[in-house]
Amino acid sequence: MMVEELSKVLSVNKIIIVGGGSAGWMTAATLIKTFPKKTITVIESPNTPTIGVGESTIQQIKDWTKYLEINDKDFLKHTDGIYKLSIKFTDFYKKGEAFHYPFGDPFIVNNKAELNDWWFKKFLKPKTSNYNYAECHYPQMAYINQNKLSDSNSLLPFNLYKHVAYHFDATKFGLWLKDHYCIPKGVKHIKEHIQTIEQDKDGIASLNGKHKADLYIDCTGFKSLLLGQTLKEEFINYNDRLPNDSAWATKIKYKDKEKQLVPYTNCTAIENGWVWTIPLWNRIGTGYVYSSQFVDDDTALKQFKKFLKTDQLEFKNIKMRVGIHKRLWVKNVCAIGLSAGFIEPLESNGLFSVHEFLMKLVRTLNREKISQWDKDNFTFQCKLLFDNFSQFVAMHYALSQRTDTPYWKENFNKEWSRHLIDLKRDLTDGFVTNAITKNSFFQFHKNDGIHCIAAGMNWPPTDLENILYLNQMNKKEWTKLFKPCIDNLNKRKMLWDKSVKSSPSFHSFMKEHIYD
Repeated sequence: MMVEELSKVLSVNKIIIVGGGSAGWMTAATLIKTFPKKTITVIESPNTPTIGVGESTIQQIKDWTKYLEINDKDFLKHTDGIYKLSIKFTDFYKKGEAFHYPFGDPFIVNNKAELNDWWFKKFLKPKTSNYNYAECHYPQMAYINQNKLSDSNSLLPFNLYKHVAYHFDATKFGLWLKDHYCIPKGVKHIKEHIQTIEQDKDGIASLNGKHKADLYIDCTGFKSLLLGQTLKEEFINYNDRLPNDSAWATKIKYKDKEKQLVPYTNCTAIENGWVWTIPLWNRIGTGYVYSSQFVDDDTALKQFKKFLKTDQLEFKNIKMRVGIHKRLWVKNVCAIGLSAGFIEPLESNGLFSVHEFLMKLVRTLNREKISQWDKDNFTFQCKLLFDNFSQFVAMHYALSQRTDTPYWKENFNKEWSRHLIDLKRDLTDGFVTNAITKNSFFQFHKNDGIHCIAAGMNWPPTDLENILYLNQMNKKEWTKLFKPCIDNLNKRKMLWDKSVKSSPSFHSFMKEHIYD
């Protein structure tokens, strides 16, 4: 008996995932792909609805689907899915201005077009729109601006199968994973409401007195049934960094599908937060993310209806638990998805944290015998990723110039990080990293999305005055030196724009390649 108990503590051969939805079935899919000989079981309540509004992803999900050997065409048509090339931010910097954050790296070849070349262009022509930054550095902006798409344009340095993400119905995606991937590969599925959770010194002993495992994975959403409610693990609230904690969501029909079906998510800042607009194949998902500190639910709903110019829809209110548990693996319980933590929906990060946490879980489980160090190291990996991403999201508010409502004025005047003032730097402080990059190196890294957000918010990594000062130049000398670089930006943008004119419309491309 002692040997069996010791084996139970050290080895993970039987895993129970509590909760279905996109997080639960993504967890099951990842584990059965990586560990086909382990016993993987999903227990989900037949009575518990999912959040049901996850519709947008970011580029890294392509890495995950590639790992699982899932082809786009296999699931998109079953999940109302389309390709997504970018995220558009409207009215975040100022009312009436917009910018894009496209996927993939900016196009830089042989140092002919560095990121700062665009800022040099803006120094010479200050009226250059911030929107133009992405147009000059990302070839797919030609598709976005003309609402077209192709996978066979030899003149455009863009890879459809690498530099995209998806819009899809997350509930349908979870169901597709269950029926077409997990169960055929051997995942066991039990529909049963968890009524009792038995505990012992090692954590969870059983569920409903009969379901036993070496490891229990909590995918129960915001309620965090196992990690939070049962094991009482502390939750670290991020509301001091991320202002929003509520959302109204709805679905709307297309009026002009050819025009409204676009390959990007649009985020529009309004009075007390922002509205997402996410086109799917058969409908549009939309929602208003707001702060309950500045507006009550009823007033927020009125603001949302005013934005949509309609009230003849069904609206769902969502309360978001923004932050992360202090530990994500406690005893024999590990949390994935909303049960672990959540950054507000800006930058489409919900499913991102799911598949990224899962790949770190896989890395840990490869140890086979899991020590406390391994559990703590899993927490470290996930929280490092989570904290950095949360600060990246917060930068969208920190850099905004809006002061037209108390909500935006509060963000404008907010002290975002004491570390800037105290000259402290820790492992995850993206605020300080961004400040150091701008003020010490005078350029942002191409692999860090802050360069797109900074351009959209007019937060230049360099400035003409310091260029002249530090390089002992006058403006005429500087202009002569960098004008060829600026001309190169303009020429290639024109080439990209011209090269996609004969491409099919985005609607036609999706219809032919996915919905044929």
